[in-house]
Amino acid sequence: MTDLAKLPQPKGYRILVEIPKVEDTYGASGIIKTSKAMDHDHVLSFCGLVLAMGEEAYSDEGRFPSGPWCKVGDYVMFRMNSGTRFKVGETEYRIFNDDTVEAVVADPRELTRAS
Repeated sequence: MTDLAKLPQPKGYRILVEIPKVEDTYGASGIIKTSKAMDHDHVLSFCGLVLAMGEEAYSDEGRFPSGPWCKVGDYVMFRMNSGTRFKVGETEYRIFNDDTVEAVVADPRELTRAS
């Protein structure tokens, strides 16, 4: 993981998420993915690790009456292609709005994108 101080810090109600690296094989079969398949999986990522949250994230009590939907350190699920995408080195990150989070995920390795 990149040094957090070197990453853009989310402002307002935005969240910074690190996208896990895409596996280069298809599960237990060990079949190697083509570069096109890996790129497709990477672009359509839907899960990531919350690294930082803006000072106003989840502060609107009218929209979030039961409090924040996630916290720093949680793996979260979100819609594919959401947020501002950028890379630092080989790692992709996204910054998106707090209400983009759709679920907290216990173990992202158990999830795969439906075809």
